[in-house]
Amino acid sequence: MTDRRRPAAESFPRAAARAASLAACAGLLICQQTPLAAAAPPRHDRRADSAPSFFLTPISNYSAQSAALTPLQRRIEVERRRLASDDEEERREAVERLGAMSHREASRAATTALADRAAIVRATAARAVVSLGSQDVAALLTPLLSDRDEFVRREAAYALGSARNRESVAALVNLLERDRQASVRGAAAVALGQIGEATAAPALAAALSRRVRASGVVARITRARRDEDPFVRRSAAAALGLLRSREGVPALVDVLSNEKAEDDLRREAAVALGLIGDPAAIPHQRAALTARDPHLSRAAFEALRRLDPAGAVRPS
Repeated sequence: MTDRRRPAAESFPRAAARAASLAACAGLLICQQTPLAAAAPPRHDRRADSAPSFFLTPISNYSAQSAALTPLQRRIEVERRRLASDDEEERREAVERLGAMSHREASRAATTALADRAAIVRATAARAVVSLGSQDVAALLTPLLSDRDEFVRREAAYALGSARNRESVAALVNLLERDRQASVRGAAAVALGQIGEATAAPALAAALSRRVRASGVVARITRARRDEDPFVRRSAAAALGLLRSREGVPALVDVLSNEKAEDDLRREAAVALGLIGDPAAIPHQRAALTARDPHLSRAAFEALRRLDPAGAVRPS
């Protein structure tokens, strides 16, 4: 008869050894598989290819670079980075701040904005680059005198006047004579006065008596003409005084003697004649002492104090 009794239970020590053996086998299997997983190529993240280098550079590198810059250079770098913004106003503000630094390196950083797609940024950049020196400014800004935008041409003319580079005189004379916008012609006259080149005197004198095409549909049909814009004429008169060229005396005398001319234009002519110091203007200055405009009579008196101190009579 078969013995159906249950086998005796394993002793505790034997069971423990058996469990340890199974665990060891499992561990060996894991160890054999782990190197295969580790050797698998890492998953490529395409986002890393398109990430800007700014984010891929260790922060410690930026700290080292920043420490190597002076405070001014750090300010310039901040504004230079802002020039890449998509926001037009932010770019304009960055250029304005670079110009306000009044430093050659800041002006150099602003030069890229001269080709900006926004006219307001280009116009602001024209003023911001003046710290580069007259030679560089003339080379950079003379092309902007042909810009399609009136505001850009005007600001470029003013900036060239501030730079006082004589090489830009021919381009500014051309602007004074040919530009369609009075604000641009006036800016050219102001700039020529600041530069002080006597060769500009004939063009400035001509602006005092020039007649330009009138605006409006009817004027275009009839080809009507009118006197040059008052701002242009005042700017030309003041510029002739700064040039101190006697070539401008006849045109200035004509303006001063013309009682139909605007009082402020006649006043500018009186001041300019006093600066030039030509005795030919003395009788005309005396006649202006009794002008109805007290500011004009005062300007004539001050001019006579230079030209004819003994004959200068203070207006009542």
